[in-house]
Amino acid sequence: MRGGGIFYAGAVAILIAGYAAAASGINDYYFYAAYIVLQYVVIATAWNILGGYAGYVNFGSAGFYAVGAYTAAILYQLVKPPLVVMILGGGIAAGVIGLAAGYLTLRVKGVYFAIATLALAVVLETIVANWDYVGGTRGTYVLRPHHAFGFVNYPRALFFAMLVLAIGSVVLARVIERSKLGRGLAAIRDDEQAAESSGVPTLRLKLFAATLSGALMGVAGAPFPYYVSHLEPGSAFSLAIAVNAIAMPMIGGATSWVGPVIGALLLGGAQQIATVTISSILNLLIVGLLLIGFVIFAPDGLVGLFRKLRR
Repeated sequence: MRGGGIFYAGAVAILIAGYAAAASGINDYYFYAAYIVLQYVVIATAWNILGGYAGYVNFGSAGFYAVGAYTAAILYQLVKPPLVVMILGGGIAAGVIGLAAGYLTLRVKGVYFAIATLALAVVLETIVANWDYVGGTRGTYVLRPHHAFGFVNYPRALFFAMLVLAIGSVVLARVIERSKLGRGLAAIRDDEQAAESSGVPTLRLKLFAATLSGALMGVAGAPFPYYVSHLEPGSAFSLAIAVNAIAMPMIGGATSWVGPVIGALLLGGAQQIATVTISSILNLLIVGLLLIGFVIFAPDGLVGLFRKLRR
């Protein structure tokens, strides 16, 4: 109980500090960079719900992210709703696709499930690239609103919105991990056949995890059209999103809610520094080298390494 109180108090403190920073005179670039890092916190946490807790590795993260982004763009073209509605719409659309994809693919496991999720992302990208309503391969423009919800400008409003989403996703992941649902997913990860023979509703839990994971990825992608102003398949279905979604929880520690947060802050921060000081081309190289190193020397990630050192 005491640890939970400290956790929630820390979450509120971070939220207040983020709002104070957004109202300050800090250079706008830092808010762009922080937006990307916080976005990766949401994506990594979303991936971990299915990939870390249940042990089903998902290679289609970019597809769910893009569903959220394109749903928001379509809503913008139709009715130009508030950002909150676009985020909800993106999350619902990606969650529905996550449920449908899970129902079709979660009966297979291991490399077969990974290939199926990768194929889903390719199919979704092909559909979008040939859909004239959203611009096809040319993409579509989304203009930011003039009203910034009381912030100095809209990039700062986007930063604060992503901070709220990041904190909300981490809180949700922590609650799931410590609940009966989390224990059921851990049983599936350890030995699915034993869990099913013990009465654990494995398919139901996996479908829930797939739906929630997809919804959170869609939520992370929904503000993206306002961030870039021009949405096209190459940016929405980016390879960097798919790679980082897997690498960040693996490096931080995929069996704990804190692992994806550590991995996202570490990798996301390193990538933003490399983008400014050297080149953005190094981003995937940084991820690849770190991932290889952790797979060899610390396969359980930083959280697992810390636990081992404590023992």
